[in-house]
Amino acid sequence: MKRLTIGLFAHVDAGKTTFAEQLLYHTNSIRSRGRVDHQDAFLDSHDIERARGITVFADQAVMHVKGDVYYLIDTPGHVDFSSEMERAMGVMDYAIVIVSAVEGVQGHTETVWQLLRKHRIPTFFFINKTDRTGADADKTMEEIRRQLTGDVCSITEGFAGSIVGEGLREMLAERDESLLESFLEGMDDPIFWLGALQDNIREGRLFPCAYGSALQDVGVAEFLDQLHLLTTASYDETAPFGGRIYKIRYAANGLRQTFIKAMSGMLKVRDQLSYESGGNQYEEKITQILSVNGSKTQSVDQVTAGDLFAVVGLSEAEAGQGVGQYADKFAYETEPTLQSKVQFDSSLHVQQVLGVFRILNAEDPSLNLVWEENLQEIHIRVMGLIQLEVLEQIVQERFGFAVSFGQPEILYKETIRSAVTGYGHFEPLRHYAEVHLLLEPGERGSGIHFASVCHPDDLSFNYQNLVGSHLYEREHHGLLTGMPITDMKITLVKGAAHKEHTHGGDFREAAFRALRQGLEKADNILLEPYYDFKIKVGIEQIGRVLSDIQRFSGTFEPPQTSDTHAIITGRVPVSTFMNYSTEFASFTHGRGSIRCVFGGYDLCHNTEEVIERKGYNKDADPLYTSSSIFCAKGAGYSVPWDEAEAKMHLL
Repeated sequence: MKRLTIGLFAHVDAGKTTFAEQLLYHTNSIRSRGRVDHQDAFLDSHDIERARGITVFADQAVMHVKGDVYYLIDTPGHVDFSSEMERAMGVMDYAIVIVSAVEGVQGHTETVWQLLRKHRIPTFFFINKTDRTGADADKTMEEIRRQLTGDVCSITEGFAGSIVGEGLREMLAERDESLLESFLEGMDDPIFWLGALQDNIREGRLFPCAYGSALQDVGVAEFLDQLHLLTTASYDETAPFGGRIYKIRYAANGLRQTFIKAMSGMLKVRDQLSYESGGNQYEEKITQILSVNGSKTQSVDQVTAGDLFAVVGLSEAEAGQGVGQYADKFAYETEPTLQSKVQFDSSLHVQQVLGVFRILNAEDPSLNLVWEENLQEIHIRVMGLIQLEVLEQIVQERFGFAVSFGQPEILYKETIRSAVTGYGHFEPLRHYAEVHLLLEPGERGSGIHFASVCHPDDLSFNYQNLVGSHLYEREHHGLLTGMPITDMKITLVKGAAHKEHTHGGDFREAAFRALRQGLEKADNILLEPYYDFKIKVGIEQIGRVLSDIQRFSGTFEPPQTSDTHAIITGRVPVSTFMNYSTEFASFTHGRGSIRCVFGGYDLCHNTEEVIERKGYNKDADPLYTSSSIFCAKGAGYSVPWDEAEAKMHLL
């Protein structure tokens, strides 16, 4: 039996959910087809999705095709829910990208395509809405070939039954010398060419494309047959169990459900499952296994390699984390660039609201929940305004109270320009720890990395690991704006403990002070998020667009021009460009296209202005002190950062 997970992707309104309904209907998974506009689609089962007519959550359904099992995941098409979409990619065997034959390749289509290629997921295309006025399947196919990949191939015309047509054989031969030899020799074995096509699809050398109309049920059943013939599975059921988590959900009864794709072996109820979370190793018993189909769940005794399911019993697991034999973590590209404060009525206790957002943060870790204890404020990170509106509804419907959000602000970050050593000492009465940290700038996008060159004779590995764990346990604020620090390598150079008086928390205090003291001496720089953009406009509008990009402090490559159109690519700060799409649509009368994807962080274009606007006072932040604590005459006393280095014991 073949078990595969298939993901559905598309730009908003390309017909993805309608296409999913047809697949489920043709596999007898549902008795009648739902529609988005009728608010009865099987996979858009949440009230929020039905009311808004968009997919918000990556939900799954089960299809049975000729004895094989397919798990279908319908992903969000709106850019605000890109994080939910990308988390689901971590467990997919194949993807189907739906492209409208009317609108063609759109901005989010390109974003989805880039993510699928980064994660190396074999991909099919389905050109939808061929029944609509203005539809042009051939033109859309050419757009896919020009804007996404030249390796797209038609299976509507080139693959009938299990017979690979002459044109497809030629494409295969162009990509493999051994196949070229077989092609030139006139090899005519259908099984041979079917296997060759399957291999090329699985390895990402060819991308099959079909077309039809999901709404009118044209071409969908034929595509399903082709999908079944052209996909293969390779899971080892006899190996020890290993899997990957792709989402966390809390049921109505409060039970924490962890959704897993089994990559190898078998898992049974009451098995112990090991995993890592937050730098700690866990081993917990599986108390329940659930088969999930839309909004329906059913308890099962066991699952095997290739299955997609939920378990109860894992208390600290995170999305993307491998479990069992898989210890790695899936690396996500999508990153929110906006931060907003949670606002709520004073009659609500802040800890109650914080508890709710901790649940939501477990379900969507991209929220990056921040609890500012000294200000008694809750901050979250989001992709856009639609996501905030949906969060308001979720809190009201699931937890029974109202919240709102402050105006989203750009999430800046900070780093350092050159290497510096920071010193931290923590020695109140009956406590002792000293830490010396070398802070070095890292490459853009590298985040925070910890290493140690401290000799174990000077400080045991246990304490060295403790320093690293504490540095990773929270985000650290920079000195310019109080925004998170990033792109930095932190190396433990020296450290000291006391045989009797050192406690674990002492190294936490010393390490934080060392980091902060180093930042006080460093040349700190401010970073802001950037978009990588691709703009297509009429040739007569190229001057206006180039002028706008410069006005927004962006840069661009030499435009690619034809007789009628120009394509412009480049980089621009999110802060200046985030609302440009409205202005752009106005002067192009909706005939231009613009695609913006997160392109990482780089030097802020208006540092002084941002610092002044933020008004961060580094000396008024009690959680981020750079002073060290020393002991004299049985009492601890504080030493300012600029005097602390001279008093260190290890110098």
